[in-house]
Amino acid sequence: MKVAILAPVAWRTPPRHYGPWEQVASNIAEGMVQRGVDITLFATGDSVTAGKLQSICQQGYEEDRSQDAKVLECLHISNLMEQADQFDLVHNNFDFLPLTYSALVKTPFITTIHGFSSPRIIPVYKKYNKRGHYVSISNADRSPELNYLATVYNGLDPQNFTFNDEPDDYLLYLGRIHPHKGTAESIEIAKRSGRKLIIAGIVQDEQYFKQKVEPFLNDQITYIGSAGPEKRDELLRNAYALLHPISFDEPFGLSVAEAMLCGTPVIAFNRGAMPELIKNRETGFLVNTIEEAVDVVADIPDIKRYDCHTWAMSQFSCDKMVDDYYQLYRQILGA
Repeated sequence: MKVAILAPVAWRTPPRHYGPWEQVASNIAEGMVQRGVDITLFATGDSVTAGKLQSICQQGYEEDRSQDAKVLECLHISNLMEQADQFDLVHNNFDFLPLTYSALVKTPFITTIHGFSSPRIIPVYKKYNKRGHYVSISNADRSPELNYLATVYNGLDPQNFTFNDEPDDYLLYLGRIHPHKGTAESIEIAKRSGRKLIIAGIVQDEQYFKQKVEPFLNDQITYIGSAGPEKRDELLRNAYALLHPISFDEPFGLSVAEAMLCGTPVIAFNRGAMPELIKNRETGFLVNTIEEAVDVVADIPDIKRYDCHTWAMSQFSCDKMVDDYYQLYRQILGA
């Protein structure tokens, strides 16, 4: 079985710091290589893979801002499409644009829909509904206008996360600094509960950071910038709890699964995929307001950290994700 895996070209695959789509594409590629699948990863030239690597740029456009994002994306996608007949299957992890080429080649496509940036992109998915094979990353993130082959939860490599049953006493916010992700709400939860808060992540909304985050930084509330893999593991395994007070219907939430792999409970607003990721009162708490979040901070010791770990291992491991995709590959190819 020869499979082309198309990753984005914003960041390296796997990412050094941020890049959830790149991380998932990497996890799929490496898992498939271990299963003996002939994998070619289409990604940036500095990407790391045990399979074959194809690239049209050395670095992603977010890491080398001298490049034009749209130009790189067009060159990157066309590089794969012009070789599509060399593969049995194309696994698209790069949103809707590659679908616009899919009717021009005979190779079947499986597309992981990592989320909808806007309802306005759905017409592209609808056009190729009968031709392509769509996979959602949660049941919550499905459009009623589309047909889906399956839901496959994002999978993480457990070796990158360390279980810890004796954490420190700080709360953690880990994610983009953006209104949707709830940085300001996390600060408020920490202040009201009298807990230290560590904030880690890239600043995606500079104005939001300057108005809603920076003025509140002090000895209790600290911002440490983005966190690479080793630092993420350290922060997550030692946290008392992860705060995830999102204000949008998040399709998945890698940091939530990462926290639970380390044994760390999650306090999240009950939106999007959160009820699929978190077993309420068993691996964390699903709440609706800041007040409810503050109330359950004191109940975190009731959560058994080993239960968080075993739940995440059973649902959100690389092995499970790759097994699920491998079965879908075979189903599409009639193997």
